[in-house]
Amino acid sequence: MKYRSVAVALAAALSFTVSGCSLDSSGGGDTVKLVIGYQSKTLNTVTAGTLLKAKGFLEQRLADLTAHGGAKYQVEWQDYDTGAPITAQMVAEKIDIGSMGDYPLLINGSRTQANERAKTELVSITGYNPKGALNMVVVAPDSKAQSIKDLAGQQVSTSVGSAGHGTLVQALSRAGIDPKSGVEVLNQQPQIGSSALDSGQVAALSQFVAWPGLLVFQNKAKLLYDGAELNVPTFHGVVARRDYAKQHPEVLDAFLRAQLDATDFIHQQPLAAAKVVADNSGLAQEVVYLYNGPGGTSFDTTLKPSLLEAFKGDVPYLKSIGDFADLDIDKFVDDAALRQAFQESDANYDATLGNNANPALISGTDPVSNRPATNPALAGEIWFAGSDTTQPAADPTSLLRAIKQARAQGKTVRAAYIPDAELGTRWFADKSLWVRDGETYLPFTTPAAAQRYLAAHPSGVTVTYDQAVSEVRQ
Repeated sequence: MKYRSVAVALAAALSFTVSGCSLDSSGGGDTVKLVIGYQSKTLNTVTAGTLLKAKGFLEQRLADLTAHGGAKYQVEWQDYDTGAPITAQMVAEKIDIGSMGDYPLLINGSRTQANERAKTELVSITGYNPKGALNMVVVAPDSKAQSIKDLAGQQVSTSVGSAGHGTLVQALSRAGIDPKSGVEVLNQQPQIGSSALDSGQVAALSQFVAWPGLLVFQNKAKLLYDGAELNVPTFHGVVARRDYAKQHPEVLDAFLRAQLDATDFIHQQPLAAAKVVADNSGLAQEVVYLYNGPGGTSFDTTLKPSLLEAFKGDVPYLKSIGDFADLDIDKFVDDAALRQAFQESDANYDATLGNNANPALISGTDPVSNRPATNPALAGEIWFAGSDTTQPAADPTSLLRAIKQARAQGKTVRAAYIPDAELGTRWFADKSLWVRDGETYLPFTTPAAAQRYLAAHPSGVTVTYDQAVSEVRQ
């Protein structure tokens, strides 16, 4: 893979500084300062970033400490597009707590370990997907590419060191393409890469959420590769500077308890949470709800063994992109503070740790089929314009029937969501690729997934979304 100025870009990111930030966490007098790095548009971190900030859960927790005789606390939120600048600021001891994806977390741990004051620890998870569906590769709407193999010899935009880049490396390797020479990688920020794809400068864009869903929603791209094909967990998490946490354990405790508050809110009021995140990130609420709604990202703070095993398997990636220090994952991870936060919140950490099911699933009765919409592999939901609730669908065929009925009644579908029939990835129904097999309709996220089904089921035929809605029997 031909990295364009990767070493220079990483070095620049890791030497980046923000003026006006104190090197020490003290705001003067009895005030304790906390600086948080977050990514407002990275939807799997909202419980430690956008949603947490907007709802004021952390400030409420800190105010409770002050009210009970503690110090005063000053919180500063710094918004970034990727994890690299957050790591740079943590190396410089200018950010105390940050959230980012699994591959950036590897870089964070490696870069901060040499300095005791900068050294970080992974203290919680924000959101994860057990198969890796949080990262995807998209191509232009008129691209003829049908699979990741079609990118051989092409230019691909990604943010080197990001979760999107890590997925690209794994996907190319599995497809038999040398990640170092088989494609030309342009190391670009997500917005720049999106423009490069739109202008035809690159053949594909490999990024983390919300970029793939956003571009597809805007009809600026179509999905080529679903990270779930890797069947390897991917996650985002929270890192804290050990020195800061040692000096102010009550602050880390307040942060983690506030993160639990935000996690509960997104589970209990997913549409309301999506609106809050949309209003504070600039993203379309339909895109936010794609990832943050039931059946999407698993928002679970616990440091699950399956995630940590996958994390260990990602360590060789560090050596593939530069001269990074070895990282001992077991020493990097510490769930002691999170366990305490669970205990103080009257929650059972071990029970949550051992539960690998998505804690937020679609529920209710499908009004079209009069059946429960409880099977996560089949259940979808429809969001009608003007409604502050969604309508559950027991399966893809029933979802199509409901949309057909709604159109006949003059209703407008704001968005409809359905899991991919092969991989289970939650996706937009109208952006999915549909196959009719008898009287059953099956949605797929990518051409490769649909073709795999058709190869095994000669009775299936491809249909467009509108064709499926039009012809489905009531």
